[in-house]
Amino acid sequence: MADKLYTAKAHVTGGRAEGHGRSSDGALEVDLRLPPEMGGAGGGTNPEELFAVGYAACFEGALGVVARRAKAETGDAAIDSQVSLSPDGKGGFQLSVGLDVTLPAIEDPATAVELVRAAHQVCPYSNATRGNIEVVLTANGAPVD
Repeated sequence: MADKLYTAKAHVTGGRAEGHGRSSDGALEVDLRLPPEMGGAGGGTNPEELFAVGYAACFEGALGVVARRAKAETGDAAIDSQVSLSPDGKGGFQLSVGLDVTLPAIEDPATAVELVRAAHQVCPYSNATRGNIEVVLTANGAPVD
């Protein structure tokens, strides 16, 4: 991949339970903590929350690309994301993702579904996870298959 557009860099110490992470430009600095649901005290973020924010932000960008190509106006698109961590039954863990996409300016359900489906083909996070984890999408409340 010689034509990289951008490379994010970060440094993490202490891991997910008592760690600290910082981007190389200093714009992001977080304390990493186990959530109470996993037996931790909370009080910080965790990899799943960071992935949920990153995937939703990336997907919204991809949605903007496909909407411009289709000459469609999505309005103030919003994405509610969920990233779940589950045991994989083999001693490890797996992620699953849900992205609930709201396109206020798109009234036609089929158009909303098609835009979200197209964004799923363009989004780098979608391309990285395709075939590896379950990703469930909705567009204005309708399932996207």
